[in-house]
Amino acid sequence: MAKVLGLGGVFFKAQDPAAVRDWYARVLGFEVLDWGGAVFSHPKVGGTNWSPFDADTRYFEPSDAPFMINFIVDDLDGILAKAAAEGVSPTGRQDEDMGRFAWLVDPAGIKVELWQPAPREA
Repeated sequence: MAKVLGLGGVFFKAQDPAAVRDWYARVLGFEVLDWGGAVFSHPKVGGTNWSPFDADTRYFEPSDAPFMINFIVDDLDGILAKAAAEGVSPTGRQDEDMGRFAWLVDPAGIKVELWQPAPREA
């Protein structure tokens, strides 16, 4: 059954992402990885990412919001079918090694990233 399983990530713009990463590492003990964010394991699938982006990133477009929300889903095609039934079309789709992605824009103008993680190796 197509549904959201949990929060896949919080991504936000910052004037100085390096300083923000450093603050979270020093003050809250985040283990900031080489790619510039942190990952918190999800108990069933995937993980929750935290990542500051450069203030001028275009990755959140077409939204003007300074952040984007990522949700882990169990069935990307099913979620997109539900969205289509409500008149909502994705702004893009992408499949890659870490899973399948699609993007929607919610009524508040926030870009929502949907992520179906790749199956785990046995």
